[in-house]
Amino acid sequence: MATVAAEARVFLEVRRRLQSALLILGDSKEGGLPMAVSVTPSSLRMQSPGGCTELRLPAGVRLAPSSCRGLQHVPGDGLHLRLHARAECRPELISVFNQSSQAQECCTFYCQSCGEVVIRDRMLLRVLPLPGDNWGALVDEWCCHPNPFANKPLHPQENDCFTGDCFYLVNLKSDLWQPRPEGAPVETHHPSSENHPKLTPKANTKVICKRCKVMLGETVSSETTKFYMTEIIILPSERNFPIIPRSQFVQSIIAQCMVELSSARSTFRFTIQGHDDKVYILLWLLNSDSLVIESLGQSTSIQKFPVLEDVLKADASSAWNAVKVLYQPCIKSRNAELSSLWENDISVHSLTLPSTTCLELLLILSKSNATLPPSLRCMNSFQGPWSTRHNWSAGFVSPFCLVR
Repeated sequence: MATVAAEARVFLEVRRRLQSALLILGDSKEGGLPMAVSVTPSSLRMQSPGGCTELRLPAGVRLAPSSCRGLQHVPGDGLHLRLHARAECRPELISVFNQSSQAQECCTFYCQSCGEVVIRDRMLLRVLPLPGDNWGALVDEWCCHPNPFANKPLHPQENDCFTGDCFYLVNLKSDLWQPRPEGAPVETHHPSSENHPKLTPKANTKVICKRCKVMLGETVSSETTKFYMTEIIILPSERNFPIIPRSQFVQSIIAQCMVELSSARSTFRFTIQGHDDKVYILLWLLNSDSLVIESLGQSTSIQKFPVLEDVLKADASSAWNAVKVLYQPCIKSRNAELSSLWENDISVHSLTLPSTTCLELLLILSKSNATLPPSLRCMNSFQGPWSTRHNWSAGFVSPFCLVR
């Protein structure tokens, strides 16, 4: 039992791997009468002379009330306490490409922003991942003969789709609608998940949606186009285009990319850069096993989680599977020195997106950060391996999207 102000804000983060939870009961901005708070395995109950409010936990989430420890009042936040918690294993993360299709299936490519058909009824016979970073150097290291792939860019054939970290390579030779840039691109080196063909800065290689004028990708050669995963939805042709909030889709793709790359390559630091080669955000992945439940106290049943307004309906009762990150904005020459250090660090992975999407992601992170309790919004004077102190902001993004 504890006593807090009426209409307290509730924030609960459950860590699946650690089997622990952080519960924050925020102070009411308007003060109010004292309230008695009780924790049960499946709910939080707050009772005051004015009434009783109960927050029921999602199915599969259980707290251990007897394990409550570390009770303290943090100015600006409210009451903090930690306790043991159990949560069912989250759904398996589906590969980013599997938001779309499987090989041997007839697919349609849509602009995610407006639903315009980009490629209609394309039969994909092969869906292949591009090799990782420095694959050419590995071939040189392991082969006793000259590199057979030297100066041979990897381009998909007519019914192929190559997947990189956050883009698709597709052959548009046979399509009636082929976006043609004003200038001809010039290839300079081989593609991979990071090393795809570079284009001359003066060439206009953007692929633009006919309807909403959003940048969908870039041309790589006369027949090959690179589409960014954050701009395109690929679905079996018999399925209808799903309407998904833009912010939900963007954070889902980025979160899945980070989780997959951290698992496959043991990298946890990322630079988000635009197609103009400018770095917009530095991201540090902290964990991907969080369940977040947040609510503002009401006089009746709690119905809305503010952080999740794009993910959940007003009457939703499920938890939000979240990826926790630290981030630094790099726009307007902010954090230029740190950005330069990260760019030259081989342990940092770069993700390239359209510049407007980089700004969208920064806005998503800022909104997420603003909804967190004040004590969780930043990591003050974080000491990094570069021996320079920086104030990092924290945020959550969801790795799950409605497209399956």
